[in-house]
Amino acid sequence: VKSKGLHAGKHEDADFDCFVLDEDKICDELEDQMNRGGNVVDFHTCDFFPERWFDLVVVLRTDNSVLFPRLEGRGYSAKKVEENVECEIMCVVSEDARESYREDILWELQSNTVEDLNANVARIA
Repeated sequence: VKSKGLHAGKHEDADFDCFVLDEDKICDELEDQMNRGGNVVDFHTCDFFPERWFDLVVVLRTDNSVLFPRLEGRGYSAKKVEENVECEIMCVVSEDARESYREDILWELQSNTVEDLNANVARIA
């Protein structure tokens, strides 16, 4: 996003330390590659990607008791940690995925531990 200019500048709130995505630019940039197939897209939101691009959509869920210290450990600001935890509590990404993609291609998996990670990779592979 940053190196290809797929954004509309930095977020107005410096505490978030992120760029404002330009969803149209992102989709335009990915269109040819996604149409060829065989891709894995790792992203923190999903509602602007066309359903036709995906055979499977995986939403990773994390317990807040794990998520909070994980984000703090990454050096996120308190405000950014709080927003991420609130989004998890309110199931924002899960709801966006349910509203954007067919139920038969949507999986929600827990991602709290290394064991969860390994099990998720095995299930998806």
